Amino acid sequence: MSWAGRMILGIFRILLVLVHASAACDFGPFPYRATGVVCRMTKPAALLLNQETAQVIQAAFRSAKFPNITGERSVRLLGKVAYELTNIQVNDLSIEKSDVELKENNAIYLAIKNVTASFKGTLTYGYAGAWFLRLFHSVDFEIESSIDLQLDIKLTCQEDKMVADASDCYLTFHKLTLHLQGDKEPGWLKQLFTDFISFTLKLVLKREVCKEINSLAQMLANFVLDLAANFVRDKDIMVDLSLAADSLIQTGYIESRHKGLVLYKNYSSTLSDSVFSPSLLTESRMLYFWLSEHTLSSLASAAFLDGRLVSTIRGEKLQALFEMEDTEAQQKAVQMIFQGTSYNDSVAKVWSLAQPQISLQPEGTVVKCLVAVEVSILPAGEESLVVLYMEKEITVTIQAAYVEKKLILQPLDSSIEFKVLKCTADPSGNDPSLRNFLQNMISVVGIPEVTSSIGTALTSLMDRKGINLFDIINPEIVPRKGYVIVQLDFDFPHHLLLDFLHKSL
Repeated sequence: MSWAGRMILGIFRILLVLVHASAACDFGPFPYRATGVVCRMTKPAALLLNQETAQVIQAAFRSAKFPNITGERSVRLLGKVAYELTNIQVNDLSIEKSDVELKENNAIYLAIKNVTASFKGTLTYGYAGAWFLRLFHSVDFEIESSIDLQLDIKLTCQEDKMVADASDCYLTFHKLTLHLQGDKEPGWLKQLFTDFISFTLKLVLKREVCKEINSLAQMLANFVLDLAANFVRDKDIMVDLSLAADSLIQTGYIESRHKGLVLYKNYSSTLSDSVFSPSLLTESRMLYFWLSEHTLSSLASAAFLDGRLVSTIRGEKLQALFEMEDTEAQQKAVQMIFQGTSYNDSVAKVWSLAQPQISLQPEGTVVKCLVAVEVSILPAGEESLVVLYMEKEITVTIQAAYVEKKLILQPLDSSIEFKVLKCTADPSGNDPSLRNFLQNMISVVGIPEVTSSIGTALTSLMDRKGINLFDIINPEIVPRKGYVIVQLDFDFPHHLLLDFLHKSL
C-alpha cells in the first residue's frame, strides 16, 4: 500500500469514522467508562477538508458507468420514433463551489453548487411515417448541463464498526441542453429529442452519479478503516478502535469515542473506569486526540511483553555516558569497570525487568520501572566478560513534544533506588564512590540517553505509518491527571487524495 494511501488515514479517517447512528449498536448504560481513545474534528478542519470535495465528486462523475438510454414515442405525421443514446461519458466537468455543514442529526451535509458537466455519446434514431417511410440515422451528440448536488453523508454503526451511507443524494438540474453533431443552433430534430429524452436522462444521471458517490463513500470508509487498523498496529501489538460510545455531532465539531483496548497475543486489556467527558476538549484547534492513561499504560505493558524495552549502548555513546565529567572519581570508576578495555570493545545492555507503571499527571508522564544494566567487555583474545551488573528502580517524569516531525521525550526529574549492584572489581560492594558515580551518571546522562532512544524509536514507527508526510502545525501534547490530549492544526497535502483516487478508481 502506498504512502499516499496511508496518508488518507490521517484525514479521511476523521471525516468518515466520526459519526454513527446509535440505534444500530448497543453500548450499555455507561458507555463513557469504556472509552480509551477519542477523536474530535472541529469546524475549521471540516472546512479545510471540504476543499478536497471537488476532487471526490469529479471522480464520482468520471467513474460512473452510464447505461444506454432507449425510448420510443408517437409523433403526429411521423409515426413512432425510437431512439437510443449509447457510449455516454463525461467530456468536461467543473465545480464552482462546495459548502459543508455539520448537522446535529448525525450527518455531514455537503452542498455542491453549479456542477457544469458536458456529456458526449451517440444518438441513433429511426421512425416509420404514415406513408411507410423508414429512416434510420446515427449522429454524435453533446449534452450541456448545470447541476446542484446535495449530500447527507451518514455513517451507521454495524457490529461496532462504521458503514458509510451517502444514498441521501439529490441532483437539481438548472440546465440540460442537447446538441447534435456540434450544431449549437436549435432545430426541430434537436428540440424533438430534447423533449423526448430530457426527463429520462435526468433520472439516469441522478441514479448513476448518486450510486457512484455512495459507492465511493463506502470504498473510502472501508479503505480508511483498514488503514486505521494498520496505523494502530505494529506486528503483534494493536489497539482496538471499535466504537465504545455514541458519537457526538455539534455545529462546531464531530467526535468519535473508541475502546482503545490494547491486544497482544494472549494479552488483552479491559477498561471500565475511563474519566472521559466531552467537556474535557475544546474547539480552539482543528484536531484533538484524547488518550486514556489505561491505553498508554497497556501499550507499555505490551511493548515489555514483546521484548521491545531493551537497548544496547556501545562505542562513542558508551564513552559519553562514562566520561560525562573528568574527575578523579570518574577515572577511578571507569578503571574499575572497564579494566583498561576500550569502549569499542565494550557494550552496555539496558532492559526492563517488569512491566512499567505509567501515571499521567499535569507535570508530565510519570514512569516507574525496575531496570537492569549489564556492562560487558571483550578483552583481546578472550571471551566476553560481564564486569558490571545492577538493578535499580527508576521513577522519572517525562514531558513529550512533537517538533520538526520528531517526537522529543524530555526527562524532568528522577529518583533512583539501587536494588542490586555487582562489580567484578569490587565484589564486596564496599566502595561508596562507585555507587555514587553510577547514581550521578544514570541521573545526568543515562536516563536522558534512554528516553532519547525511545523517542527516536517511536519517531521511526510514526514515520513508517506516514505521519511525517503531513504538515502538522503547532502540535501540543497536554498531559492531565489520568489522560493526555494531543491537539493540533494541519494542512492537507492535496496530491495525496489525487493519488488515492487515481489508484482506487
